[in-house]
Amino acid sequence: PEDVVFLLKPVQLASTPVAEKERLIQSGTRHYSELISREQLPSPVYLGVFHAALQAGLTRFAQHVLRLAGLIAATRPGAITLVSLARAGTPIGVLLRRTLQGRYRRAVVHYSVSLIRGRGIDAVALRHILRRHAAESLVFVDGWTGKGCIAAELAAAVERYNREFRSAVDPGLFVLADLCGTAAVAASAEDWLIPSAVLGATVSGLVSRSILNREVVDPGDFHGCLYYREFEPVDLSRWLVDLVAGEIARQPHLPGAPVADRGHLQRTSAKFLADVQARYGVRDVNHIKPGIGEATRVLLRRVPERLLLRDSARADVAHLRVLAQEKGVCVTVEPGLPYLAAALIKELD
Repeated sequence: PEDVVFLLKPVQLASTPVAEKERLIQSGTRHYSELISREQLPSPVYLGVFHAALQAGLTRFAQHVLRLAGLIAATRPGAITLVSLARAGTPIGVLLRRTLQGRYRRAVVHYSVSLIRGRGIDAVALRHILRRHAAESLVFVDGWTGKGCIAAELAAAVERYNREFRSAVDPGLFVLADLCGTAAVAASAEDWLIPSAVLGATVSGLVSRSILNREVVDPGDFHGCLYYREFEPVDLSRWLVDLVAGEIARQPHLPGAPVADRGHLQRTSAKFLADVQARYGVRDVNHIKPGIGEATRVLLRRVPERLLLRDSARADVAHLRVLAQEKGVCVTVEPGLPYLAAALIKELD
């Protein structure tokens, strides 16, 4: 409980098969937040790849969390209220809270809330936080950026909230890896394998991605989620953050991240998206998911068309190769790819 308070409403919602969910989303019949497919536990092979990736990247993971914590501490002189975006941001927020409290001796609380592309931030959750904490203390946290949709959604939603309630919440997003130059603050601008991105519920407190379906979420409720109680015997959420926190404690103080050329990152992202759209005939740019983290989400939750890899032999993408093999997804190696990986969602007629 001291690690994170989830401002989410546990709900029961019938599972929609992945292929049917994709058809409903792409046809415009339903918004993706209204539907959920039942999450599956990873195969033993995939779980083995996760553990290998974690061991290989543990020090880097710890160093980047420590660096981001230092950057947060430098921007917030008083108490800090971390607001992670459920669910990829949740383990990052937990680690930042522990680091800011333990290394920097700062007063920190951590909430995890829902932000949905096309629907904005959970305003009920945001009001709940602002009744208890000063607006200037809030820090929005996520794992990474892909092409910037979530950072843009957050900025627009918080600006609307500020206008409506005359508040002064900073809409900037703090991430470990900012691939497209849209985060306010980032530990790096590289596409690297953040170990918590490899798994889903079992490293994120056993919650699903957030749900906004008026059949189960009323206007005054927090956004919804499923709670995977049946996964409790194999949950790795506490184990993972304990492991990484121990590694953080062993790291020396790190200097801040080098200043990234955000304009260059934004131009690289725009060119990549345009090139892929033209080369593969992708009609909707939202069906292009750049970066390891986003590619992983596509292979786990959507109907993938193709996996693009810069170098298929790299250990960073081993889990993607396993998923692609398990799901029969075409893999294309493109040495000139600006990211280590990207995935295309299958476009349905």
